[in-house]
Amino acid sequence: MSAKDAPPPLPEPLLVEVADSHTHLDMQSGTVEEALVKAAAVGVTTVVQVGCDVKGSQWAAETAAAHEHVHAAVALHPNEAPRIVLGDPDGWSRQGAREGGGDAALDDALAEIDRLAALPYVRGVGETGLDFFRTGPEGIAAQERSFRAHIEIAKRHGKALVIHDREAHADVLRVLDEEGAPERTVFHCYSGDAAMAEICAAKGYYMSFAGNVTFKNAQHLRDALAVAPLELVLVETDAPFLTPAPYRGRPNAPYLIPVTVRAMAEVRGIGENDLAEAIAVNTARAFDY
Repeated sequence: MSAKDAPPPLPEPLLVEVADSHTHLDMQSGTVEEALVKAAAVGVTTVVQVGCDVKGSQWAAETAAAHEHVHAAVALHPNEAPRIVLGDPDGWSRQGAREGGGDAALDDALAEIDRLAALPYVRGVGETGLDFFRTGPEGIAAQERSFRAHIEIAKRHGKALVIHDREAHADVLRVLDEEGAPERTVFHCYSGDAAMAEICAAKGYYMSFAGNVTFKNAQHLRDALAVAPLELVLVETDAPFLTPAPYRGRPNAPYLIPVTVRAMAEVRGIGENDLAEAIAVNTARAFDY
């Protein structure tokens, strides 16, 4: 194993326990139990396990049912919806190459997400939203139809809505306005600027910051964090992605949350314990656990 692939060391534990509001344990090495033990050792005692497709969402729900401190969110990722409808000849997703199934296949997949969303261990519907980075114009209609359906599912079941917004800020905000956002809406891996943070704050949307808030080129994220109301701020890993500096490029996992919390506290100019306390309360409120 090269140094680049080696897991980063355990950070100093946080003194106030927090939650990782967005992680993908099914994409990380090692067992769920190992990940949870390692995270708890540094004060990260709760995780929200997020599904990106039907199989991943089923796994998230099963894992949450089996572990007291794991909560599930279920959804078709914005990039999954066009693959279901139009096919995925390159096999970019974890399911390999697929034929398109049209709107009927998307309806079937959404029906399963709806079924899972009713389960008590499932606390969120997401990650859903829009992604204009990876999906071309031909996939936008499927993405938007899927997004609107997820909003309806979240509202009907009284669950949090977890948003994936990549290079689609205005359209995500537009669809939320048109459909009416659920009472609890979380922008996962918040990627907007300070002006957008003010819009989100006015609407009561939670903003969850990931390890990329530590990246040199991410001043806009730090500016957003600086203006976001403290009661709407969450923290996440999005592991195995977005490992915080100085470990960027190495595998991420929930146990690295303290690195991001400390960087965030510095941006806010408050103590890490005060920030951790706020995050713990906010995450429990956002996901209703």
